[in-house]
Amino acid sequence: MSRSRSFTAEEQATWAPVATMMELLPRRLDAQLLRDDDLTHFDYFAMAVLTRADGHSLRMSELADRTNATRPRLSHVIGRLETRGYVVRSKAPGDARGTDVRLTHEGRRKAIAATPRHVDNVRDAVLDALTPEQRVQLREIANLVLERLDPSGQVAGRHRGDFDPS
Repeated sequence: MSRSRSFTAEEQATWAPVATMMELLPRRLDAQLLRDDDLTHFDYFAMAVLTRADGHSLRMSELADRTNATRPRLSHVIGRLETRGYVVRSKAPGDARGTDVRLTHEGRRKAIAATPRHVDNVRDAVLDALTPEQRVQLREIANLVLERLDPSGQVAGRHRGDFDPS
């Protein structure tokens, strides 16, 4: 069976709001974090991943995988966070080419301080718009799509089931 090269009306009615949400939500998350904590959403996300890592430290390559960042993007962000005293980079023990990144005490304090406002923003923008049943449906739908986008489950949130409520 061959598929049309354009969306059906039903597919378009499903995809259009999803695509619009994917454009608007990152702006909303960035705007709040920049205004309240002088962090981008990606800054916060990288720091949050480090807060959950053993010893608040990861190899740069592992942090790149867990944040789905290119190495150049992550290096730029980590450099910015390092300048602000939130992380430190060091040579990986036993691997002259590897670099570890560790969240500092100040970085952990910053991430923890930013979390309540970020959670309030996510609740206001997404979670509070849904009933408990719709949140379950959204989680199930997102996980089905993520199985195709991230089959190895390496991006944070799927790694080790960080956000699995069960």
